Amino acid sequence: MSIITVLKRYPTTFWIANMMELFERWAWYGFYIIFALYLTGSTDEGALGFSQTQKGLIMGIGTAFLYLLPIITGALSDRIGYRKTLYIAYTIYTIVFLLIPTFKSFNAVFVIYLLLAIGAALFKPIIAATVTKTTDAQSSSIGFGIFYMMVNIGGFIGPFVTGFVRKFSWDYVFYSSAAVIALNFILLTFFYKEPVQKSTDEKQRYTFSEQIRHIFGNIGNALSDWRFALFLVIIAGFWTMYMQFYMTLPVFIDQWVNTALLYDFLNSAWPWLAHQLGTTEGTIPAEYILNVDAGYIILFQIAVSAIVMRYKPLSAMIAGILIASIGLGLSMATQNSLFIVVALLVFSIGEMMSSPKITEYIGRIAPSDKTALYIGCSYIPVALGNLFAGIVSGNVYQNLSDKITLTQKEALARNIDLPAIGGQFTKNEFFKTAAARMNMNTGQLTQYLWDKYHPASFWYVVAGIGIVASAVLFFYDQFIIKRR
Repeated sequence: MSIITVLKRYPTTFWIANMMELFERWAWYGFYIIFALYLTGSTDEGALGFSQTQKGLIMGIGTAFLYLLPIITGALSDRIGYRKTLYIAYTIYTIVFLLIPTFKSFNAVFVIYLLLAIGAALFKPIIAATVTKTTDAQSSSIGFGIFYMMVNIGGFIGPFVTGFVRKFSWDYVFYSSAAVIALNFILLTFFYKEPVQKSTDEKQRYTFSEQIRHIFGNIGNALSDWRFALFLVIIAGFWTMYMQFYMTLPVFIDQWVNTALLYDFLNSAWPWLAHQLGTTEGTIPAEYILNVDAGYIILFQIAVSAIVMRYKPLSAMIAGILIASIGLGLSMATQNSLFIVVALLVFSIGEMMSSPKITEYIGRIAPSDKTALYIGCSYIPVALGNLFAGIVSGNVYQNLSDKITLTQKEALARNIDLPAIGGQFTKNEFFKTAAARMNMNTGQLTQYLWDKYHPASFWYVVAGIGIVASAVLFFYDQFIIKRR
């Protein structure tokens, strides 16, 4: 069957669902790729000025919550219908995006992010389920290929849009995400049709609470397979490493990296692009540097998948996690922004090798009558990984590499008394004052702290987590799976 023939088999709802996925990923990654900067940036720039530890708590716990909730929200959508659930999800999304800029305290932002996670968790299972219900055995492979392409296209466009509007105000980052999500109301209202659902009698066979207890009972049954449970714990290590891309790398680039090098390179090769991406200071914002990862995936995913398909999923995962760990680690080992772009290519290759294979492997090892259940459990290591990633990006980065913490440490060593950050005395004012009292400018103090305290050593932590996960997965393959 030709690709054209397959494409003609998809109903309108399939294409509408994929468009909604594109807009949702656009809205999500548009803000999430720089959310760490918003949480920790200086208040005189419109950010919140939180500590790295506070950032880690919000992003770690909140995102872990997001990935655990689909266990419940998936069951809810089956009962009330996909359309109603999507209306609720988009309403929460839109309202929360509009409200986020009005909240400034740690507790308020923590709560509002949890509400955003509820909206995302309501949305997350539905589009994949719609793709499943609007494809068959002959069209599902290409159908999910289109689905993942939409994910990456949305994830690529979003940061470019919010990177542009951030030049005017941080508020516009969230307003633009709200506007993009609002487009989905139009698609949902006029074009999305409810896929075939279970009959009403079958839905009402169990109460909602009974259905939830049944789901958790099934999950407990799946996790009683200790080999499977061990695999999920190992993969949580991968996600702990991977999420540093979002939770830590933007902050590291903002605090330590000389992005003028990348701007100068672009300006010499393609002045128009340098002007579009660059700032008036001749630098490149962190979100544009991070977005090369999505660009690499769009360009090379098919080629990498074609190569990786020759190998067993577990072997591809082991190699992919190792490569991704080295690439992401090296992106936090230097102040050279050109080197980071190359390091992120290495990271993306490892990501393309490993991430898609996780679900494939789980599907292969699952008992034939429990495939969906086992695949559903794949959210568990993502949730655990986010939780652990928040600790690493929070407390560990705070103590090892945070520029403000290291400045305070140096001031204490020199017996220099500096005002506490707060009110009108922002992080930027603190750093400028510290530099002046140490007889340096801000650039010189940044370089001094880099040379003395070695904040780049954080890359050993990031790479180490992934390398250990890869090594343990290798021994898991050799001594548990092959000897089973």
